[in-house]
Amino acid sequence: MDYRSSMESSETLRNKCAACYRQFNKLEHLVEHMKISYHSGHEPTCGVCKKHCRSFESLREHLIGPLPKQECKNIFSLRGCRFCMMILESPNARRIHQERCQFSSVNSGLTTRMAALGLRDKAMIDYTSSRSPRVVALSCKMVGGGSDGSLDLCARVCITDESDNVVFHTYVKPSMAVTSYRYETTGIRPENLRDAMPLKQVQRKIQEFLCNGEPMWKIRPRGGKARILVGHGLDHDLDCLQLEYPSSMIRDTAKYPPLMKTSKLSNSLKYLTQAYLGYDVHFGIQDPYEDCVATMRLYTRMRYQKHKIEAYPLAADAQNRSNQVVWRQSEVERMSPDEMLSISRSDYYCWCLDSLA
Repeated sequence: MDYRSSMESSETLRNKCAACYRQFNKLEHLVEHMKISYHSGHEPTCGVCKKHCRSFESLREHLIGPLPKQECKNIFSLRGCRFCMMILESPNARRIHQERCQFSSVNSGLTTRMAALGLRDKAMIDYTSSRSPRVVALSCKMVGGGSDGSLDLCARVCITDESDNVVFHTYVKPSMAVTSYRYETTGIRPENLRDAMPLKQVQRKIQEFLCNGEPMWKIRPRGGKARILVGHGLDHDLDCLQLEYPSSMIRDTAKYPPLMKTSKLSNSLKYLTQAYLGYDVHFGIQDPYEDCVATMRLYTRMRYQKHKIEAYPLAADAQNRSNQVVWRQSEVERMSPDEMLSISRSDYYCWCLDSLA
């Protein structure tokens, strides 16, 4: 290698991103990359080489995909948990950890649990019996309306707490005629909805429960009484319930960046449950209780990720917006890639921050 080639190679290494390890020929290209990538300590990170990945799907590809990094793949195959992607100290530690990391399926669905209580198909548990949970999961099941039955109408709703207890459950009487009960997946029959709770009443109960005495305009993510709402595809569920709730209080497993595909599209709840919890859902008739439990388990797993505590963790925080001036100043040329990473912040709210609230 001649002197010029050696210098170019050295310069390229100096312009290597400290997070994703992408290399750039020029420093200004690295700076532009850091400005738009929003790398941070909240990204999924390889336990072997410490590479930052945008999602767990990207991390999975890095470790066990079609073209993995071989060294990382070899270590992960011996000491890596296939559910949480953590690297353990030894194969034996991995075995013990993975047994604890894998959840078992919800063996008894909501109908079975209600039947045991003597409530059967007209099951409804009032939320007032709960010990005021801070975080709850919600799931709805839809029947069809309209001439071709393609219009989604909420016909069943379930809310659970962090301990998988049913907080609220009822069948819902839609505000328009049902033309398809979709029994093969919903298990709902006409008799279930004949004397069901009207949609407006369901709206009121859920809204009051979620707000927990706080006016909608006063709800804030920290320090308030309103509850955090967990679910999968909550935009659709809330739309069918004709409910509004502040986005700052919603934790949607379909839209959380670390749980999305590398293409930035949503993964199905079926896939997320199988890949990250270790069991299968959505066989035959789908139980909203089962969906609530799965989304809450995914949320809990993400919430208890161990990340570095930062005073202002979001790029959108006012204190961090002023830091962006640094990217445009000449002094950035004297910063190392590690120093650039140290002032970079996440562009999404990491759920681990809920554990600090």
